Amino acid sequence: MAAYILRRLLLIIPTLFGIMVINFAIVQVAPGGPVEQMIAQITGTDAGSTARLGGGTGGDMGSAARQTDVAGQGAGSDVKYRGAQGLDPALIARIEKQFGFDKPAHERFFIMVRDYATFNFGESFFKGRPVIDLILDKLPVSITLGLWTTLIVYMVSIPLGIRKAVRDGTRFDTWTSAAIIVGYAIPGFLFAVLLIVLFAGGSYWDIFPLRGLTSDNWDQLSWFGKTLDYLWHICLPVLAMTIGGFASLTMLTKNSFLDEINKQYVMTARAKGLTEHRVLYGHVFRNAMLIVIAGFPGLFVSILFANSLLIEYIFSLDGLGLLTFEALIQRDYPIMFGSLYVFTLIGLIVKLIGDLTYVWVDPRIDFATRDVG
Repeated sequence: MAAYILRRLLLIIPTLFGIMVINFAIVQVAPGGPVEQMIAQITGTDAGSTARLGGGTGGDMGSAARQTDVAGQGAGSDVKYRGAQGLDPALIARIEKQFGFDKPAHERFFIMVRDYATFNFGESFFKGRPVIDLILDKLPVSITLGLWTTLIVYMVSIPLGIRKAVRDGTRFDTWTSAAIIVGYAIPGFLFAVLLIVLFAGGSYWDIFPLRGLTSDNWDQLSWFGKTLDYLWHICLPVLAMTIGGFASLTMLTKNSFLDEINKQYVMTARAKGLTEHRVLYGHVFRNAMLIVIAGFPGLFVSILFANSLLIEYIFSLDGLGLLTFEALIQRDYPIMFGSLYVFTLIGLIVKLIGDLTYVWVDPRIDFATRDVG
């Protein structure tokens, strides 16, 4: 088993490298990078945009930007950035150097790989802070939402799926199937907006807070008051994230238990006079839960990195999803690549944990004798 774990850990390295290559190549051809955005700010009405260009003052840079005429005479007419006609080439070179675009793409990529090996993601283009500090600040919020959501989904879906399997074909099975399918069809972000309208002072009741994870007087509350305040704030975001997770896991649990219930060993156990509860939870449960456990890594990663993005934005939760969303809008490449790196690494580790949980549930499974594939 130790050899299997070691092989899986070593496979993380080429997986991360491959994902970084693909995403780096895609971003290189995407329009509207940080250099173009800075040029747009300089040529627009944002008087303070040039103040971020390290060294010098905004006025100096602004006067340099106006040294050539708008018609694009001289060197300013032959630039590779849209909207840069009329800007001093020295100014453009200075912007490129600030954002690291003064080097060839392949050189930038290998520098990035070298730095990422030590979790050095550089500094954010627009936030002026090290990316690793930003990720560490935001990650606990996203992980908290993901864990609460996954926990609630499993606590509801597994008992419900077992109940549906036992009462297959009854009214209970039909109505619950209809309810979870309707919930699955509603996008999480749309349900989040509905919850705000209904319960966060939108048009009806003002019961829950609209944004944030804590109140302004958090530091003044007792530990019990802090706990209640925290649960009060995460209620709507977690509810919005869980609405779509019930359907697939509930139906997976139901079908898995139905498949096991119809097997010969179950009929043999019943023939021995065992109670239905003993048959269901003493024999069927272990075998049926294997496929459910297999879905845990995918569900957790999906909730953590996909569903949380829009939910964090809607509820103004300062998590990794909101940080990544802002980085995508601003083309803040260090944050984009750093977040992707962390997302992928966590996903691979969670997948390995899922495999180890297989062995814990059923010791007969031995991954060490199988190919890693």
